[in-house]
Amino acid sequence: MDGMEVQAVLRWVGLSPFKVRLVIDLVRGRKADEALQILRHLPQAAAKPVAQVIRSAIANAEENFGLNREDLYIARITADGGPMLKRYRAGARGRAKPILRRSSHITVVLQER
Repeated sequence: MDGMEVQAVLRWVGLSPFKVRLVIDLVRGRKADEALQILRHLPQAAAKPVAQVIRSAIANAEENFGLNREDLYIARITADGGPMLKRYRAGARGRAKPILRRSSHITVVLQER
């Protein structure tokens, strides 16, 4: 561990964890400001909530611990599965087809380098 760890969590994001993981894999291990620059130019819908939670973690580091924004990098970032909204849709021949509306929880841990 290089320095102090600062964490931020965004819960109940209305996107599947698989789609969020495609975005967070692009910014893992990068400097926090560099990650925000990358996310700003991505077309994926998951880029917006990921950027939101990174900005929140940066604000936590600056306000609560007095850390310098330029020294922060993304030590860990995860997208875990949240609760699923389970619904059913009518299928052929009287059957019911399940609809699973997935959600996710995004966790970011920043460290000082």
